[in-house]
Amino acid sequence: MHYRLYLIVDIYSRKIVGWEIWETETGFHASTLIKKAVIAEKIKGQPLVLHSDNGSPMKAATFRSLLEKLGITSSFSRPRVSNDNAFSEALFRTCKYRPDFPYQGFSSIAAARAWVKKFVNWYNQKHHHSGLQFVTPGQRHDGSDRNILAQRRAVYERARQRHPERWARHTRHWTLPDTVALNSIKQ
Repeated sequence: MHYRLYLIVDIYSRKIVGWEIWETETGFHASTLIKKAVIAEKIKGQPLVLHSDNGSPMKAATFRSLLEKLGITSSFSRPRVSNDNAFSEALFRTCKYRPDFPYQGFSSIAAARAWVKKFVNWYNQKHHHSGLQFVTPGQRHDGSDRNILAQRRAVYERARQRHPERWARHTRHWTLPDTVALNSIKQ
């Protein structure tokens, strides 16, 4: 038996903002997850883009009408390209390489849900993300990353002033971009 993990990640903060596990892939399940995430994050009416694969649940008429009703713009992976969302691919890799990932499979859907719940909590609140200058997705999401990174910058500057011989140039870059794009275009 295989289970389907429905997952929504905010690419700005890398925080998992919604997830569900079901035995099947349906537009109804996807709609349920979107509704829960919008309510939990209090983002109804904000300009949002939902990027997803080209699976039938994501293209179902009921799901697309829900997105339209919520003011969410749809974006889809390129045809026959399963890895054009590096943020999601990296997250799934992190999930699968956790030491406690059950490689033999889950004994039940309840066991799968319990494991994913624990993983999501770890990932959002404890995982110091290398792509976020080693703050957690939760810290980036709630805005506390700015203060944390400013403190790190100050510590490095003090250390450089005390021991300038340890630095050939400048200290580590402790900032994050103000915006993030899925497929950013370099100009």
